Amino acid sequence: MKLEKLETFLTNAGLRNYLFVRLTTDEGLTGVGEASLEWQEKTVQTLIHEWVEDRILGTDPFDMEGTISGLIRDQYQGGATIMTAISGVEIALWDIVGKACGQPVYRILGGRCHDRLPAYANGWYGGARSVDEYRKAARSVVAAGYHAMKFDPFGVAWASMTRDEMDQAEALVAGVRQEVGENIDLMIEVHGRLSAGCAVEMGHRLTPYRPAWYEEPVGPYKVELMKEIKGKLPFPIAGGERLYTLEDFDRLITLRAVDVVQPDIAHCGGLSVGKKIAALAEVKDVAVSPHCSVGPVALCAALHFDWSTPNVLIQENFAEYDVPWRNDLVFGWNPVANGHFQLPDKPGLGIEINPEACAKHPYKKATFPSLWDKNWLKDFTQRQRKK
Repeated sequence: MKLEKLETFLTNAGLRNYLFVRLTTDEGLTGVGEASLEWQEKTVQTLIHEWVEDRILGTDPFDMEGTISGLIRDQYQGGATIMTAISGVEIALWDIVGKACGQPVYRILGGRCHDRLPAYANGWYGGARSVDEYRKAARSVVAAGYHAMKFDPFGVAWASMTRDEMDQAEALVAGVRQEVGENIDLMIEVHGRLSAGCAVEMGHRLTPYRPAWYEEPVGPYKVELMKEIKGKLPFPIAGGERLYTLEDFDRLITLRAVDVVQPDIAHCGGLSVGKKIAALAEVKDVAVSPHCSVGPVALCAALHFDWSTPNVLIQENFAEYDVPWRNDLVFGWNPVANGHFQLPDKPGLGIEINPEACAKHPYKKATFPSLWDKNWLKDFTQRQRKK
């Protein structure tokens, strides 16, 4: 069996554009992947056709370890764009292998490791600004069956925060905690906004509200600072979504700079590299919770990883807070119900791309938000409130 065709499908989903990949073999089997990357989807698409395509056509899908490790080696300069292009193709290869074997991918990756797979909600607070708006949105998350939710209460903060800004962030977290009660996990997202000193000060202010974790309190490559912050706060630190190489994850985990490591399967090299990261983490008693803020194929790949990986803790979910047409972009199962993910049961990933639906929602330039732009935030909030 050889790969003979590679296609990409670029489609808009509101704040994001999703880039899907489809491989076809000479035996007619197809495999789907996702290579979405905020702000850079067209660039990733170009890389896939300009460089990756010629490297994989004619190869055997089962020989993916050699194929993918060769791509990672030969891309030379590194970075999120090329690693996302490689990851999207790698996911599609696993889909083909699963279909060829007549098995869901998670069974080939190691089989089922969990009785249940909880989800935490993200994206639920879009458009909310006031404490009351956050409380109302949080109430709907709990009503949907979630026992965990993540949110960024820091506005457009960068490096330092004024006293008023700290007061506002604390008030939002306090309001959500009061609304949802003590039995709901609150993951506090920082998006790498703060200096180490400000992150520690803000962390102490949030301690009474018992964060389940404090995510990316400083920039993603400031691993030593993250370790320092971890030693000064009484709750878990999470990070890793913006790391792209096995070497970066090895450094993060070896230093035990985080309690929860968050590889993104659609960016770090795919499922095989994800399993290697999880093995590194297991040795150091570090939990794994994959990042996934993009589309349905990337989420599906993360779920197969989750079900087959012992130290996975919980999986991020944007699916219920995305655009209304998200589920139309693929054929397949709806993976989440009552705050938990369902076990896939079809061969391969279990979903297929719907090209007609993708074509109805063409690419839009620069739709992803700037996390530090006050004018953008104001415009976004107004648009969300009109929905």
